[in-house]
Amino acid sequence: MHLRVSHITKRFGSAAAVDDVSFDVPKGSFATLLGPSGCGKTTTLRMIAGFYEPDAGDIEIGGRRVNDLPAHRRGTAMVFQDYALFPHMTVYDNVAYGLRVAGRPRPERDKRVNDTLTFVGLGGMGGRWPNQLSGGQQQRVAVARALVIEPQVLLLDEPLSNLDAKLREQLRVELRILQRRLGMTFVYVTHDQDEALSLSDWIAVMNAGKVEQAGTPWEIYYHPRTAFLADFVGAVNLVPARVESVGDGSVTVSFGPHRASVRRPVDVSLSTGQEVRLCMRPESFTIAPAGASANGLALSGTIARRAFLGDTMRYWVKVDDREWIVDQPDPGATETLDGAVLLSLRPERVHVIAES
Repeated sequence: MHLRVSHITKRFGSAAAVDDVSFDVPKGSFATLLGPSGCGKTTTLRMIAGFYEPDAGDIEIGGRRVNDLPAHRRGTAMVFQDYALFPHMTVYDNVAYGLRVAGRPRPERDKRVNDTLTFVGLGGMGGRWPNQLSGGQQQRVAVARALVIEPQVLLLDEPLSNLDAKLREQLRVELRILQRRLGMTFVYVTHDQDEALSLSDWIAVMNAGKVEQAGTPWEIYYHPRTAFLADFVGAVNLVPARVESVGDGSVTVSFGPHRASVRRPVDVSLSTGQEVRLCMRPESFTIAPAGASANGLALSGTIARRAFLGDTMRYWVKVDDREWIVDQPDPGATETLDGAVLLSLRPERVHVIAES
């Protein structure tokens, strides 16, 4: 593993901002720390960078323990949320700052700065001032300033949060392309679930100073281990249920008047009578007018309201005493539904979460 965080803890007074956190980040991956405000993700990033010293635990980069090393000797570089560009310096001088502090000769500085600016799409703009740049260009300068010192790990603390939605989406793509071209390890902090899912090879979801779950975006989204995780990452239907029987690869559950045999989760112990949650994503359902044939689990209900989201029509469907969220893709190709409907769902699209 390229970056290893082992049982790190950081307290501010009596409060534990980060509480016994461990994870491994493979070399060359785009890793993301995702979680709500105050969950400890930025504090974790700053401990990796060397801005905070952990109260306990170890941080290793490239197999080397870096706890006692100052920030500039760890092989990391940071891109801050507000970019932290020097307003009295040109783009060139901002990017060259780290090289100048390190005592690199002028010819080397010139080549590396110009090459890096070209690499991030700012070739020929070294003479401009930060206030002459757009938000997206300032973000690229901040990335260039971090990349020019050739770090082993690039740390990014919500660098897109101050940009408008369309530019943010564009720069997500640029960051991902940049990371793949470099083959560098990126560790990215965000509270935006869409950002994390679209950018990452690996995600650690944090809550209250701890890692709730770490894995691929697919695992985090479709196989969450906790109700918090399921609810935090995307829209979800979380339905209380009871285990009726447990088989080798399946489990029979009941919820309200309904009963279904669904896939048994891997590495989770279940027993008859146990209270669980059923996790069902809105896009996993098929919705049709009442009387249509069902494929798998069938639920009859009535549309309570709907919202047009452009590429999706989102329905809230009243089934028994609960509203279910159901997404219908490409609404322009189908008739808008109203009144009584039938929801159907294949059993393998139901994920069982064991209650603690």
